[in-house]
Amino acid sequence: MTPLTCTKLSVITITGVITQIIGLSLFLFGFFPVKPALPGTSGSESFYPPTCDFVGNLSDTTLPPDQLKSLYQELSGIPPWFDRLILLVIDGLPAEFVLGKNGKPPNKQFKEAMPYTQSLLASGSAIGYHAKAAPPTVTMPRLKAMVSGAIGGFLDVAFNFNTQAMMDDNLLGQFFKIGWKMVMLGDETWIKLFPGLFKRHDGVSSFYVKDTVQVDQNVSRHLGDELRKDDWNLLILHYLGLDHVGHIGGRSSSLMVPKLKEMDEVVKLIHSSINQSQGNRRGRALLMIVSDHGMTENGNHGGSTYEETDSLALFIGLRKHAVDDTSVINQIDLPPTLALLFGVPIPKNNVGILVREAFDSLKEDQHLRALELNAWQLLRLLHAQLSGLPCRNFPCDAFYDHQSSGLSECNHTTENMLCCLYMEAAALYTSWKSKRGFESSSNKDYRSAAAAYYKFLKSASDRLSRRTTYKPVKLLALGLATMFISSVMLSNLMFCRLREMYHGGKKQALNLNDSMNGWSSDETFIVSVVLIIVTCMTSSSMVEEEHYIWYFFISTFYLLLLRKAAQSLSSVGLQSSFLLQKGKSGEGYFRICCVFLLLISGRILRGWHQGGVNWTSLPDISKWLEQAGSQYVKPLQLISAILVISIGLFALFSIESKGKYFQMIRLSFLISGLLVLLHITKYQDFTVSSTNYGATFLVQIIYAILGATTIGTVVALPWLIPLSTSKISPADNTISPPFFPSIQEKFPLVELRDSLYVIGWAYILCWCLLQLLLQQPINTTPILLLLLQTVASVLYFVRSGTHHKEWVEIAGLYYLGMAGHFSLGNSNTLATIDVAGAFIGISNHSTFLSGILMFIITYASPMFVLLSLVMYISTKSMAHLVKPEKANTGDLLMMMLGFPCLVPLVINSILLTAYTVVLLLMQNHLFVWSVFSPKYLYVCATTVCTLIGVFIVAATGSYTYFVLAKRKQKACTR
Repeated sequence: MTPLTCTKLSVITITGVITQIIGLSLFLFGFFPVKPALPGTSGSESFYPPTCDFVGNLSDTTLPPDQLKSLYQELSGIPPWFDRLILLVIDGLPAEFVLGKNGKPPNKQFKEAMPYTQSLLASGSAIGYHAKAAPPTVTMPRLKAMVSGAIGGFLDVAFNFNTQAMMDDNLLGQFFKIGWKMVMLGDETWIKLFPGLFKRHDGVSSFYVKDTVQVDQNVSRHLGDELRKDDWNLLILHYLGLDHVGHIGGRSSSLMVPKLKEMDEVVKLIHSSINQSQGNRRGRALLMIVSDHGMTENGNHGGSTYEETDSLALFIGLRKHAVDDTSVINQIDLPPTLALLFGVPIPKNNVGILVREAFDSLKEDQHLRALELNAWQLLRLLHAQLSGLPCRNFPCDAFYDHQSSGLSECNHTTENMLCCLYMEAAALYTSWKSKRGFESSSNKDYRSAAAAYYKFLKSASDRLSRRTTYKPVKLLALGLATMFISSVMLSNLMFCRLREMYHGGKKQALNLNDSMNGWSSDETFIVSVVLIIVTCMTSSSMVEEEHYIWYFFISTFYLLLLRKAAQSLSSVGLQSSFLLQKGKSGEGYFRICCVFLLLISGRILRGWHQGGVNWTSLPDISKWLEQAGSQYVKPLQLISAILVISIGLFALFSIESKGKYFQMIRLSFLISGLLVLLHITKYQDFTVSSTNYGATFLVQIIYAILGATTIGTVVALPWLIPLSTSKISPADNTISPPFFPSIQEKFPLVELRDSLYVIGWAYILCWCLLQLLLQQPINTTPILLLLLQTVASVLYFVRSGTHHKEWVEIAGLYYLGMAGHFSLGNSNTLATIDVAGAFIGISNHSTFLSGILMFIITYASPMFVLLSLVMYISTKSMAHLVKPEKANTGDLLMMMLGFPCLVPLVINSILLTAYTVVLLLMQNHLFVWSVFSPKYLYVCATTVCTLIGVFIVAATGSYTYFVLAKRKQKACTR
């Protein structure tokens, strides 16, 4: 086999990465398609029985709004109960704050914060429900569900950050067709979803979560004037402040009770205005108070836990009706209910069912007519989506006469059962109409028909809600095959590199402690980790609690390092030379101290956040500190920040060079560190995020200094560092072979090592300072511990010499980054993404900039470890692996960058491909959208993180080497 050259390795690696990106893109487009929807809008055909061969609307699109409204009223048979609708959306309000949970009343402080709303519930003037929201629990897909009744695709969580106009049939479009005038105040998502529909609007950004005051004041300042006007039919008020309070301080934030009081005053103002205007010509108004989703204890949302899906639906204005506070509906039940209450067709793609209590006050014939219309609408959707429906080729009414034969099939397939249930309900309705004049049996038949309709509606809704979207099999297979090919390419490349390095010649093998005849324990463990992780990801519970797996693996790896250090220490006694024995003993004790530091810091990190999904209620260090108050969090935050800055500056100030450029680097990072400390002491608080101009301007200055210093160091240092000097690096003993001078004459190894050392620490310090700014205050100590772990690991590997193979060391660092990811409070649910930090230093909302900051916060630990590989490379000895007579640029670059780039790529590629297979196998699993799909998005984001990190390492090393080589060549020719 031909030897692996640097060019060949680079080309194959780049090809493998591009192939992986193509395969991943194909699979994502195939597995997460936009959920299909029926085109067009519902019209007057909605009020006629469905026929399976019906296509398109009747010709009512040219009617003027007033005539269309009269036509709908005439055809529906249900007179509109209301003339105006006020939709009050309180973003992020959990239903249990108002209605309680499991039959228990709300928390006392929350109940007392909303006295007017509670009085409406107690008197029966308001009907409250726990409205279950479907995941992903983010604003845009929840608003679409509340106006269309359709359940969106999973990737709506991505579209939430770039909202596009809604093209599917929806309530607002139906209201607009009958001439309604609409006004919107609050979240600008409504304006993006429905451009051109609002007579007046005043929108605010929903993503600037640091603002808890102005976003709501911007709505309330118009409220009084709008309530006095009579030129609108629909008034939408979307308050964002409560959701922002949650993101900043969680459910227990000191701002939560005042915000609830503010919302209660809004409810009081609106309800009083409705009562005063009842005698005017404005008509009857319905006030609906809803929330788009709930929130976790930490105030986040996006997942599928009860706390996140527990949204509120409150009807104020319906006839008084006793409803249990534990009543549960689905959020998608609101559109059909509102459509029939206001006399418009139900949206075409609705899968919700009527809220029973909203129609109990209607006459019997009107109630059954409403159920019939809902049943017809769902049956049309079933015809379109289920090809196996028995009645799809006939008008469904034709089955009335075949009821007896149809009922016998009710216990067979789902399609037969749905058709059977519909026919039974329709037959009972027909029977009730024929017996309506006989009071003795009429009431009984009415209850039977209503129960049969609800049974069909519930079954049809469940079937349509659960139905998986069509997945193009060929596209999925092509994507998976492409990722598999990429994984094989990268793995084969790494195995070739291993064979050349450790089996290529006797000289190389003699320099290694371990025999090449078999794997050592640490090598076996590193490979086993990948296999075990892949196996564990087939279990939903293991996905939810993945952090325990990484904590166990990293602790085990540290114990293996301790065992190696102890073995090397015990073998020192066999050395013949006393001086050599003394030196080796000191190295052994130093490595043991490093391992103990790793074990202690790892144990603290493990207990800092009780991550995952199912055990978040368990106590942990972060919860204890938050409960203790800011008087404990603040000092710990300051101490941790000072230590992080001190460690980074110590590493830079330990450089012996007195050159002006080095002084400038040190001074820039010192100023940045002091400014970060100023921001922490003056503006950061663990319950409130500052929004004033001074805080934003200070952070922008820090961003500018850090960016300029880090980029300047990377670009300029290789050009400015003195040639042929060994006074800079604190680790001169890393280059010791006797033939080193012959290599140094040809290649700038000393300058390369020194430059990468400084650049590596510039990366590390810049990243740490960013995290001190962006992370929650409670996470400052974990950042310090991660820095200590990384430095201790690198020092251990440097002092170990050749006790561990380089690929094992890099894999260990990669695993450290994954364990650190969870120790910062992250999990495999979207709810743990820290949105609040993504707006620090941004004066105006920018989806792009906020997305970058959100990525930096979420992947702080994996990216930190990847960036630290630059410093790791500078501390490793490479000269002993190169033969002086055959040394060339390609060999040195492969020695320097081969494993630091290949190992993360190979591990990530194997995990990505394996989890893609798992996701395909679990596509019909009950938790595919709530557990496995969010995890896959995290795997994809980890892939992006790995590719970016490896690119930075490769680009930094290559650029630095070629600049120094060019300078060396010029110096030699003079």
